Amino acid sequence: MKFPTYKGRPLVRSGDTLYYGDMRELYVVKIDVKTKEKFHDLDIAGKVGIQLLSTDPLKTGKAILKSSEKEGLFTAMDIADAWLERALKDE
Repeated sequence: MKFPTYKGRPLVRSGDTLYYGDMRELYVVKIDVKTKEKFHDLDIAGKVGIQLLSTDPLKTGKAILKSSEKEGLFTAMDIADAWLERALKDE
């Protein structure tokens, strides 16, 4: 299955949760839309939670490596890309 991408990495949505990155790599970012605002007839993301996650099944106690909360999906995606880029570069 072909997923939409952001900056060359898969972006998968399930309800108000997005996963950014390739699950076959060591890290992915989970993005949770916590609040929404109405703009005409559209729901726009308000408060967004971001978590850098390890995909290593043996790291169950340290699955969440970083977390933050930001306003707006664009800001969250920018941070998600930076976190993922650094984490994958350091592996």
